[in-house]
Amino acid sequence: MSLPTLSIDEKKEALQKAQAMRKKRSELRNALKKGEVTLSDILASEDEVTSRMRVSYLLRSLPRVGKIKAQKIMEEIGIDEARRIQGLGKRQREALIARFSR
Repeated sequence: MSLPTLSIDEKKEALQKAQAMRKKRSELRNALKKGEVTLSDILASEDEVTSRMRVSYLLRSLPRVGKIKAQKIMEEIGIDEARRIQGLGKRQREALIARFSR
């Protein structure tokens, strides 16, 4: 299956949308690091920015959670490393919230 050919204007629009998403994602991660927003708030949110973020990327935004710790937590809960937030099941969301509400 070939990719659709986009006009220059469509390419610019897509690029701007991608940049805006990255900026919002970065702001969300910074807010999480500073404690301005909680993990349960993010998991409950259904906006496009959070739903398309990878779970491992989100977990690494938490204080004292790096790449290795995020991988271990995801393995314990049974979350694939490529999973996005929108693909999490109810039990997986609850397990993540319980893990970080301590």
